[in-house]
Amino acid sequence: LAEKKRQEAIAEANAIIAKSREAARLEQEQLIVELKREFGRMASERGGAFAPKRRWRDNVIATGGGPGIMEAANRGARDAGVPSVGLGIELPHEQGMNEFVDLGINFRYFFARKTMFVKYAQGYVVMPGGFGTMDELFEALTLVQTQKITSFPIVLFGTEYWGGLVDWLRNTMVADGKVSAEDIDMLHITDDVDEAVAVLALELSEE
Repeated sequence: LAEKKRQEAIAEANAIIAKSREAARLEQEQLIVELKREFGRMASERGGAFAPKRRWRDNVIATGGGPGIMEAANRGARDAGVPSVGLGIELPHEQGMNEFVDLGINFRYFFARKTMFVKYAQGYVVMPGGFGTMDELFEALTLVQTQKITSFPIVLFGTEYWGGLVDWLRNTMVADGKVSAEDIDMLHITDDVDEAVAVLALELSEE
C-alpha cells in the first residue's frame, strides 16, 4: 500500500511538472508571436513598403502564409497599413493562407516555393521552427556561400533556440574545415526586434 501511494505521488508530481513545462512553452510561443508581429510592423514602416516606385513597393513582408508566427508577421504589416505577401505550400494538415495576407500564392512543391523566397529576398528573419525552417535556412546559406545569389542579411531570432545550433556549427563544422568562420558570420542572432530591424536596415543601406 505504501509503495502504491508513493508511485501515485510520483505520477502526480510528474504530471504537475509536465503541465508547468507546457504552460511555459505556450507562454514563450505567444511571446515570439507578439514579437514577430511587432517586427512585421517595424520592418514594414522602415523598409520602404510605404513608398511605391512605379507601382512597386520595396521590401514588403513575405512569409509562408500560414498561422502562428507567420500570421503574426503579416498582421504586423497590416498594422502598419501596408500589404504583405504569403507563399503557401499545399500540405494535408495546413490550414491555408492566413487572413492577413494581401497577395497569396500557393505552391505544390517546396523547391519552387524556396526559389521564390530567395529570388526576391532582401533579408531573412528566421524564427524558431522545424525541419522546413531548417531547410529554408540552410538553402539560403548555401546559395549565398556559393555566390549563386546576392548576399543578404540572415537574422536568427531567439538566442536560446538557435544558440546551440550555431555553437555546433562553429565547434564542429568550422573546426573540421567543412565551412569557414566567415560563413557562420553571415548569421546574426538576437532576441531584440529593434536589433533585427537594424541589421536588415544597415546591410540594405550598404548596397
